[in-house]
Amino acid sequence: MSTPELGLPMAVAAPDLPARVRIYEVGARDGLQNEKATVPTEVKAEFIRRLADSGLTTIEATSFVHPKWVPQLTDAEQLFPLVSDLGRSSGVHLPVLVPNERGLDRALALGARHVALFASATESFAKANLNRTVDESLAMFEPVVSRAKADKVHVRSYISMCFGDPWEGPVPIHQVVRVCRALMDMGCDELSLGDTIGVATPGHVQNLLAELNEEGVPTSVLGVHFHDTYGQALANTLAALQHGVTTVDASAGGLGGCPYAKSATGNLATEDLVWMLQGLGIDSGVDLARLTATSVWMAERLGRPSPSRTVKALSHKE
Repeated sequence: MSTPELGLPMAVAAPDLPARVRIYEVGARDGLQNEKATVPTEVKAEFIRRLADSGLTTIEATSFVHPKWVPQLTDAEQLFPLVSDLGRSSGVHLPVLVPNERGLDRALALGARHVALFASATESFAKANLNRTVDESLAMFEPVVSRAKADKVHVRSYISMCFGDPWEGPVPIHQVVRVCRALMDMGCDELSLGDTIGVATPGHVQNLLAELNEEGVPTSVLGVHFHDTYGQALANTLAALQHGVTTVDASAGGLGGCPYAKSATGNLATEDLVWMLQGLGIDSGVDLARLTATSVWMAERLGRPSPSRTVKALSHKE
């Protein structure tokens, strides 16, 4: 018998936490883009549909980057039409990553209404990922945001390397705040603070959030994106929740990493996050059993077990 059938985890609320958390599911994009083998388009579409069936309402579908950089997502034009009806029939948001105006053109042509940019808090990562300086990348994003907002498209921006950089080491908080403030000023609706190599700790998380607030970036526009390289992703998430953050990025089955930061391991597993939220009495709208079954299904197609501890525990057979 699985633990959910026994009524576990027991919900015990902690003080000063949000009543509901929105999970921003990134497995279909951030997870699958790091696979060595290309996942068939039909499997990706089925994965997204199964994620939606589990109750997830924000599922990042794909990326409109040049195939040279992310060959695993070259089928964006073929994939998006296979799942776009979820937005119309089920109210599921299907954001897509767009690196520049060309990517925005491709996304808008297919009817995307939620897009995401990929910024960097450090010069080294901006050069590796965007082939530009931080300021040059911000200048590149300005027309993308302007055009998207003119078309009433929701714009999120990821900010990578908010807590540490594999080339530069510790990243000063004021450096992260400057980039976040610039993105908000140009019109981004939402900012996702990325711990790209998984080196953040709870105190660092809370200090960054507090400094952002002091500089006029409200908690309401912030999400967090933690990698579990050193086993800190859930602890860091709890620190963010205690600060009032209500959007948490996660990846079904713990899929993902970062192709430009080799020390980055998988994202926070959505199942591990949901287990913690359920134990805290926080609503996410997600059916954990269905989500676990989906990650097991995808792991079988990838030919390896899921790294998620919760998936392993709930799918264990005697």
